[in-house]
Amino acid sequence: MNQNSKIRNPKTEVPQTPQMTDRDFINDVLATEKYMTSSYSIALNEASHQNLYRDLATICNETQDCQRNLFNTMFKKGWYSFEATDQQTLQQSYQRFTGYSNQFPYSNTTPS
Repeated sequence: MNQNSKIRNPKTEVPQTPQMTDRDFINDVLATEKYMTSSYSIALNEASHQNLYRDLATICNETQDCQRNLFNTMFKKGWYSFEATDQQTLQQSYQRFTGYSNQFPYSNTTPS
């Protein structure tokens, strides 16, 4: 794909200095939020007490929302971008991964 296939917003320029910029701070916090969300997910899977589970779920959701807001901020400022993919590539990936569903331990078929 060519350079025009990037999906992004106009980039907000930041100075090239040894000091941390707004982009650096937001990127650092985003990485931390991603780590925390992953850790909370593990904690939720292992919580043995219902009230603890509920509290962790609330905190996890708040952390996930914070992560999403940080991502949206970075995307709006052009500090996060994606590569556009053509329809044929999407279809090939879909077909490849759809074929994996027969390897799942639980299927949508009814037992005989």
